[in-house]
Amino acid sequence: MTDFIEYEPEFDERVVEIARVAKVVKGGRRFSFRVSIVVGDNRGKVGIGIGKANSVPDAMRKASDRGRRNMKKVAVYGTTIPHQVIGKVGGAQVLLKPASRGTGVIAGSGVRAVLEAVGISDILTKSLGSNNLLNVVKATMDALNQLKDPQEEAARRGKAIKDVTPFWELKNG
Repeated sequence: MTDFIEYEPEFDERVVEIARVAKVVKGGRRFSFRVSIVVGDNRGKVGIGIGKANSVPDAMRKASDRGRRNMKKVAVYGTTIPHQVIGKVGGAQVLLKPASRGTGVIAGSGVRAVLEAVGISDILTKSLGSNNLLNVVKATMDALNQLKDPQEEAARRGKAIKDVTPFWELKNG
């Protein structure tokens, strides 16, 4: 008899924020914890999860589960992204710019957590507008969702891939 082992892929989980939040009720304030976690597989999939509970471990578990369920595929191009993009959520804006190999991740804490969880290792970023950490993380996800795969875009336009992206030499160089 063969035993089947449940295989769960290893995910990179990064805690972005732990905040104590309050709900005002008749008798005063009820405090709970909100945890924001970024979950990625370092191979092009990432998701963010937000969990709220009366204790931090419960909130972390909820956030982790939601992050795993919300994972989306991102168009990664070698160690960077295929083209420049701006993501917007609320008052927060995040600019993502492709960078040559060896540049590293030039980003703030929330943006860095998302990009490293995706598996991007060379990128330039700039956070514009609001510095609300949750909105900055969501704006980064918005920007990543706007990325187009170079092969699909070249096929759609009926062109060679080197005509579509100026970073063709990065992946093959």
